[in-house]
Amino acid sequence: MARFQYVTQIEIDAGAVRLLPRECAAAGMTRPLVVTDAGVRAAGVLDRALAALGDLPHAVFDETPGNPTEAAVRAATAVYLEHDCDGLVAVGGGSSIDLAKGVAIAATHAGPLADWATITGGAERISAKAAPLIAVPTTAGTGSEVARGAILIVDDGRKLGFHNWHLLPRVALLDPELTLGLPPALTAATGMDAIAHCLETFMSAKVNPPADGIALDGLRRGWGHIERAFRDGATDIEARWNMMSASMQGALAFQKGLGCVHSLSHSLGGVNPRLHHGTLNAVFLPAVIRFNAGAASMIEDERLNRMAHAMGLPDGVRYDDGSAVAEAVRAMTERLGLPTRLSQMGVQEDLFERVIDHALVDHCHATNPRLASRDDYRRMLAESF
Repeated sequence: MARFQYVTQIEIDAGAVRLLPRECAAAGMTRPLVVTDAGVRAAGVLDRALAALGDLPHAVFDETPGNPTEAAVRAATAVYLEHDCDGLVAVGGGSSIDLAKGVAIAATHAGPLADWATITGGAERISAKAAPLIAVPTTAGTGSEVARGAILIVDDGRKLGFHNWHLLPRVALLDPELTLGLPPALTAATGMDAIAHCLETFMSAKVNPPADGIALDGLRRGWGHIERAFRDGATDIEARWNMMSASMQGALAFQKGLGCVHSLSHSLGGVNPRLHHGTLNAVFLPAVIRFNAGAASMIEDERLNRMAHAMGLPDGVRYDDGSAVAEAVRAMTERLGLPTRLSQMGVQEDLFERVIDHALVDHCHATNPRLASRDDYRRMLAESF
């Protein structure tokens, strides 16, 4: 049985951040905790969000790490409880939004975070007590602002997913003006994350026609605008708008499920939290596309040819073996100045077996169109190295 659920209110336009007071009131928030990071504060973006809040009482937690951890969730939860907050406003990239989702759990549900993770069966027990959340993304990548899940590194080092509709932000305020100051390298890495979501969820064999349509349109927007945003992101508001839309669409679609790209990225990102998730996705995509090309659902539904069309690759060519689509992704990654090999990111081969251990039990593993074995993951790692 297929289930489709699209319930998030989304506001996308320049200046959307000014809607914060209205949306806080609608969500019943009288004293929100604003969750952000030091970079967003330093760039002056936090000031714009706080100015929009006006005289609404609030507290601020600005110590979100690049890969949110259980320790950071505890620290932010302490601020939430100390200031008697009754809701959350996440202002930042996926890390800040996911950290806020962790606080939404921890502030209202007892026990260590791992007890509430998807792979432990705890996510189903997250209740309506979870603190309400409004998301104001400042990057165009993860799409966490419209997703029911969060990815957090728990105390034992595992990078786990937490998925429940009670974690879904009540409102997503997508303001492309907030991304105009995003540096080119971060524009590239987060943009490839959005593209990875659109590609990988479309490859999933699960049945969800609305998600497929949303993913293909998001892929078209992301692929067609990422280089413009990378090269002229400070002034090209159209490119920034389309990248925010691609990011949001990728996350709306990935309720269908992701696959081996994310199994590997989650695992390696847990082993080495300094590695950027979007960059890892870009590096793993070519090997996974080639691996997926032989899946029955990919062949029957001509998914590679449909992906190639959305990416604007030449018409009249068959893309069934995955090599041309994989090479297009690799070439785009290179043009954006990102590493295309794990070795360029300082990854050592002696980590591979540990990465495979965690990839095999990641929540994205089972929704890949081909079920990967240990040897398959080893080959994908070697191809990406």
